[in-house]
Amino acid sequence: MPGLIGKKVGMTSFFDADGKNIPCTVIEAGPCVVTQIRTVEKDGYAAVQLAYDEISEKHASKALQGHFKKAGTTPKRKLVEFKGFDTTKVNLGDTITVGDLDLNDGEIDWVDVTGISKGKGFQGVVKRHGFQGVGGVTHGQHNRLRKPGSLGASSWPSRVFPGMRMGGHMGGDRVKVQNLQVMKVVPESNLLILKGSVPGAKGSYVIVED
Repeated sequence: MPGLIGKKVGMTSFFDADGKNIPCTVIEAGPCVVTQIRTVEKDGYAAVQLAYDEISEKHASKALQGHFKKAGTTPKRKLVEFKGFDTTKVNLGDTITVGDLDLNDGEIDWVDVTGISKGKGFQGVVKRHGFQGVGGVTHGQHNRLRKPGSLGASSWPSRVFPGMRMGGHMGGDRVKVQNLQVMKVVPESNLLILKGSVPGAKGSYVIVED
């Protein structure tokens, strides 16, 4: 299976065979339900839409209620399309779990995880771009230790070039972390333990791709 929708549970750590303490992220991957099958003949491309996380019927629109009813399942909160599925082997209403990813079968497996990074609001250039700040604390320096400095020439072109690193909104971006090592799979609890960190806060949705 090419991927699953999951939820970030949190971080933990455990010791490997060499006694090294490894930081890990725990992800609840699935179970997901097949709610739509895209075909080349009808849609122009082949993909499978998966749905995850139960919601009450009153929180789903009439259109989505009909969409889920057609698939024979209850309303879900998160919908994602995955390419790479064999559309001839899946049917509407099928449930896909972390055990279907064929991970940790005796070899080292790697996955890509996509999530929404934590929002940090409006931040200055020191935190947002790693600026060191300008000047020192002497020679008449007032309150500009964390300021960005010059933004460009004043006479020509009399404007700020696009892409200038300045203060602004930080975080809340779609981020993909590639090649995370799968340390352990707990299929009975739909848990996936990955080495390292993944973007997002606890309880946020992530997309796990093989």
